[in-house]
Amino acid sequence: MDEKKRLLEILKKLSYEEGEFILKSGKKSNFYIDARETTLNPEGMYLAGEIIYKMIREIPGVEAVGGVSVGADPLVCATVMSAYHRNDNLKGFFIRKEPKGHGRNLWIEGAKNLKKGMNVVILEDVITTGSSSLKAVEITEQEGFNVKGIIALLDRLEGGRESIESKGYILKTIFNLMDLK
Repeated sequence: MDEKKRLLEILKKLSYEEGEFILKSGKKSNFYIDARETTLNPEGMYLAGEIIYKMIREIPGVEAVGGVSVGADPLVCATVMSAYHRNDNLKGFFIRKEPKGHGRNLWIEGAKNLKKGMNVVILEDVITTGSSSLKAVEITEQEGFNVKGIIALLDRLEGGRESIESKGYILKTIFNLMDLK
């Protein structure tokens, strides 16, 4: 079976739920997509990593992938593992929601594997307004890395693409909300 088709089946089964929900953005929604249910499923994680890896390699010069913890963590790990199985030295990093306030007080975890000026891609599980992705881009660039674009598992089609692209960044997604219907 096609990787993307199978990943969509898992996403529909494990991550899509109807009801009344308040989103991170504060908006009300009659559905919720908890992509972590898919990306923490062994097959879902594997498929997401394979698909995202291939998408990353369509963007010239990408040397690392990272994303905001917790949603992007399984995507980063799966993508780096897919790269490793191909003898590709793609690096990974996590972006904290805020520095922990002790120890080295870092925004970016895994930075010893990175070099300032590296070309990176930000990974996201679900894009809604794009604000979380743009915050991740801002932090990553402030830390000295060159963000080439953003890749997401799913776009809810609520203005995130327009917000991200209006800032000059590429956004690639595996699925959008219409794929779940």
